[in-house]
Amino acid sequence: MGIQGNDTRYETYVAYRAELVRYATPIIGSREDAEDIVQEAFARFVPEAAQSPLRLKSYLYRIVRNLAFDTRRRRRLETRGHPDDTPWWGLPQNHETPEQQALLYDHIRQVEAILASMPAQKRIALEMHRFGGYRIEEIARHLGVSTSSAHRLIQSGLAELIEKML
Repeated sequence: MGIQGNDTRYETYVAYRAELVRYATPIIGSREDAEDIVQEAFARFVPEAAQSPLRLKSYLYRIVRNLAFDTRRRRRLETRGHPDDTPWWGLPQNHETPEQQALLYDHIRQVEAILASMPAQKRIALEMHRFGGYRIEEIARHLGVSTSSAHRLIQSGLAELIEKML
């Protein structure tokens, strides 16, 4: 499938490319990704009615919109199990010396002791949220409390952990 001399698809793409990139950028969050999506839309673009440029434009917009939302949804699912706010002690560590390794193990033991000293509901809520990746609604349902109570348990648990680690 090549571009012919009088290809309505190509003419429509060229005419609306910059506009489509501006349209997709806020949906996807980056101009580079928006350009990729517009290019992908062109690859998928099959005109419904080649004689009506207005219908071609709306069809192309629909393709760009769907691709942008699909990409955003896929990214959200990919990052769901890997929260960006993992504490330093939860990340893999590169230790150059045995002393650094021993210090890390001391910090981990300190975190374990702090967690063990917390009331059961607070500890469970914090562990489910930070280590298990559960949503607050799931934690609340598991503990038999409201979502706001689960949120308070997590926040107070984090505050206690941070306070005692300093």
